[in-house]
Amino acid sequence: MLSQNRRLRHLHGIYLRNLSFTKPQGRASDDLDADLPSSRPHEAHHEHQLGHQHGRDHEPPQKLHHARSSESLRPRANARRRSSTLANATPVTRRKQLEYAVESRAADVFFSLHCAGEEDPVYISEVGQRSMNFNFRFFDLSSAGPSVTRLADLEIRLWAKQRAASWGLLLSQHIDLRSLRYLSNLRNHHFPPNCLIFHLEDGMYSLDLGDRRPEPKQTSPLPTSSYHALMKLSNLNNSIQDALATRESLAAQINSLLESTPSDPVPQAQESARLVSSYLLTQRRAMRAANSRRDHLKASIQARRDAIEEGRSAQLRAEDHVEHAQSKIPASQTLISSTRESIHGQRRRICEDLAHIFPITPVPSGVPLSFSICNVPLPNSEYDPTSSSSTEESLAAALGYVAQLTYALQFYLCVPLSYPVTPFGSRSSIRDNISLLPETQREFPLFLRGGATAQYRFDYGWFLLNKNIEALCVSAGLKIVDIRHTLPNLKYLLYVCSAGSDEVPERKRGGIRGLWAGRLRGRVGMGSSSLTSVDDGASSAGGSRRGSMDSEVMSGRHRETLNRALGREDGGGSGDHSRQSSVGAAGRQHSPLRLPFDESNAKLTLRTKGMRENVDTHG
Repeated sequence: MLSQNRRLRHLHGIYLRNLSFTKPQGRASDDLDADLPSSRPHEAHHEHQLGHQHGRDHEPPQKLHHARSSESLRPRANARRRSSTLANATPVTRRKQLEYAVESRAADVFFSLHCAGEEDPVYISEVGQRSMNFNFRFFDLSSAGPSVTRLADLEIRLWAKQRAASWGLLLSQHIDLRSLRYLSNLRNHHFPPNCLIFHLEDGMYSLDLGDRRPEPKQTSPLPTSSYHALMKLSNLNNSIQDALATRESLAAQINSLLESTPSDPVPQAQESARLVSSYLLTQRRAMRAANSRRDHLKASIQARRDAIEEGRSAQLRAEDHVEHAQSKIPASQTLISSTRESIHGQRRRICEDLAHIFPITPVPSGVPLSFSICNVPLPNSEYDPTSSSSTEESLAAALGYVAQLTYALQFYLCVPLSYPVTPFGSRSSIRDNISLLPETQREFPLFLRGGATAQYRFDYGWFLLNKNIEALCVSAGLKIVDIRHTLPNLKYLLYVCSAGSDEVPERKRGGIRGLWAGRLRGRVGMGSSSLTSVDDGASSAGGSRRGSMDSEVMSGRHRETLNRALGREDGGGSGDHSRQSSVGAAGRQHSPLRLPFDESNAKLTLRTKGMRENVDTHG
């Protein structure tokens, strides 16, 4: 950039180097030894007068003398050199001296830029904290307007504050940007005290340093406007000025016409009336909306009042229900406790029956923890894969019994099994719905079919069966030592579930004869007292249990009553006791009430506490 083209709009930053509070002296250090005239004007004038008077009195011949060379300016040999005060000082003293020297020169500094014709500063920088060299932030003076950005000179004022002092003006200097000298960089320069560096668009400049010309930028030439374009722009500017003048003249004419024409209040009154009518319509619409809103709020409030009343009535009913329910709480708690005891007793009885149905006994071989179920031995998850087919069938049969027992216990103990069991004798299986397996490979057999893959699937199925047994034991509060002990864990579970100090409750009455009596009562009718007595004898709580001695004594009388009822339904009404009491097919062919199975060769039995009762023997 040429020096004559530098303006304030090109200035973007200011640096300060080598902050100093001492004012520079007017003479150098070797001027003390040189015979030079005084720098002060009045002293020089006084010396000139004394010399002139002395020349008039004595008028000695003037002699020439040589200038003092560098050799003569050297210090004398016998002169004592000044010793440094820090030569023999301790490190602590040196550190304190250095800190004092830095603190004596460091300060807080900011600057302000002033231009001619501007009362206030055009820019005030931020405050630099405790330093000797400052790099102030870049700024942009384009917001100050063209009256400032087109100037080439400015005044910069430095304001400083030391630690114990107040703010004061440190330096005020008039700067002409056209007289600045170019600096390539800030390195390898000896800066004088309070040296100012100006950062322009094309580089850094200073008043005290550098005289190097800036290297020209290698940029492509920019296109300029042609003569015709400039003339067109000038014509457009003239047209704009003419349009502005025409507008001002028209505005003046309109104002003069308005001042000379008398005012007519009718249009203004009409406009006011129209405005009032529009306001009236607006207010009427607002009033209708407010009325509708009021009606809606009234309806809402009424609905809420009705809901509150309904809620209060519901609350009163709930309070009555709570009071009534609180009176029933002791009876309900008693019923719950008795029901729990009854459930526990029934579970004890069922587990005892299951222990008799599936007897788990020790193997006579004497191996520890070796048991058999229904006289079929089952090892504890250890077997010989190369055993004979009979051994494999025995193993499959034992696992079938275990699967059947586990399947029954899940319902009696109310414990859903994680791995569903399909009991099917010696061909039982178990399913894994949890693991990530294909749908066709989720079924695992509980019997051996040969092959390595079948053996692996059999082992995994046995493992899942043991996991089901473990879940049943955990639900009963038992701790399993080893899940591979299939039969010991089952026997332990049945033993704990059937154990108790109270007497095992009896089995509920019913069975096939109770169901058959209920069917007869439904067909004959509720009016038959004899049939009702039969049903009552079969299911009343005060009667004797089926299979007991009282039941055997009363069975004949009940059978006679039942036969008489069947004879009345046939319409014969005869007292042929042999025909009514026989169970053969000849007596049942004319009766509309038939058993769901053939009675000619059937032998009806009823399991009661591990005993079997022959129905034909009591016929």
